[in-house]
Amino acid sequence: MHRFDCRVYYEDTDMAGIVYHANFLKFIERGRSEWVAALGIDQRAMREASGQVFVVRRIECDYLSPAHYGDDLMVLTTPERIGGARMVLRQQVLRGAALLFEALVTVVVLGSEGQVLRLPPELRRALA
Repeated sequence: MHRFDCRVYYEDTDMAGIVYHANFLKFIERGRSEWVAALGIDQRAMREASGQVFVVRRIECDYLSPAHYGDDLMVLTTPERIGGARMVLRQQVLRGAALLFEALVTVVVLGSEGQVLRLPPELRRALA
C-alpha cells in the first residue's frame, strides 16, 4: 500500500467550500503517479525510451462523504490484481480515519501506436 498526502485548496472546491466531485479523480491520479515513482519507475523516461504510457481504462468509484476546503487528505493506493496487460488498483481518499471516496481503477499500458501492451517487466519486478 502506498500513501500520498494532500490538502484541499480553494481551487478544489465549489461555491460551498466542498470538493468538486471530479477533483477526487485528480487526487487519486496524483496518488497513482507517486505510487509508480515510489516503485522506481520513471514514466517520462518510459515514454521517451519506448513510447509506452500508463492510461486509465476504467474507474468504478463511490463518493461516500464530502471533503472541504482546508482538509488534509490521504490517498491510499493498493494493487488488487496484476494481470498480463492490466492492473487493478484500489484507491481510497481519507480524512483521518473517515473514508470519503473509494475507486477501483483499471490501468493498462499503451504503445506509441495506441496498442495495448503487456505490463513492463520493471513494474512486475517492483511488485514482486
